[in-house]
Amino acid sequence: MPAYDDDLRLAHVLADAADSTTMTRFRAQDLRVESKPDLTPVTDADRTVEEAIRSTLKRARPRDAITGEEYGESGHGPRRWVIDPIDGTKNFVRGVPVWATLIALMDGEDVVAGVCSAPALGRRWWAAVGTGAYTGKSLAAASRLAVSKVTDLTDASMSYSSYQGWEDRGCGYAFLDLTKTVWRSRAYGDFWSYTLVAEGAVDVACEPEVNLYDLAAVAIIVEEAGGRFTDIAGNPGPGGGSAIATNGALHEDVIKRLAAGSAS
Repeated sequence: MPAYDDDLRLAHVLADAADSTTMTRFRAQDLRVESKPDLTPVTDADRTVEEAIRSTLKRARPRDAITGEEYGESGHGPRRWVIDPIDGTKNFVRGVPVWATLIALMDGEDVVAGVCSAPALGRRWWAAVGTGAYTGKSLAAASRLAVSKVTDLTDASMSYSSYQGWEDRGCGYAFLDLTKTVWRSRAYGDFWSYTLVAEGAVDVACEPEVNLYDLAAVAIIVEEAGGRFTDIAGNPGPGGGSAIATNGALHEDVIKRLAAGSAS
């Protein structure tokens, strides 16, 4: 049995429960929306989902720590669950179906399992270290994922979230040049950019400013699909505060082009 098989199964159970809550609240007339101190929105569904996941983890994995978007850090130890109850809350609030619950397990500094569940799209993606990445409706009904084989940026499809963050980072011109270099660019945004890389439908995804809970689950999905996941400086993993995900073949070229125009 793979080392993290039980943890991945638990992550699916957590995602099932989250899907039930989020779909009930999606497009609900009485959805409660507030602004957090950073002016990003948070809904009653965000909080309810994270509370439920934390409650289950405290019973099922009492020795593990938890990091969540809404309630921060709890517990200590080498194993840590990383939770984004609704990635794409702005979409959720506006009735756009592109949002997901992200659940990942880290062992030390490494992400070892991750689930990304987007019930309004009818899609789920998951991976565990050394076992590959998959998509499907359940563990028993799944297709294995593989990144694309595109080797030239002029043939590549790129996804991003927004332009403003790149400008704020001081590499707006470099980012615009990159969008002009690739064959096609679209702002699919958030988790969807990365799952599309894992599926081979998109070749490059990048974000200039992002948090660990936004990336941990999708990072292992991209990597287990054969891709590469780093921050803008090329440091591996989802903890660098920015993200570049590619099919691997295009990675160094993307880093070089963004670094050429970066003020950081």
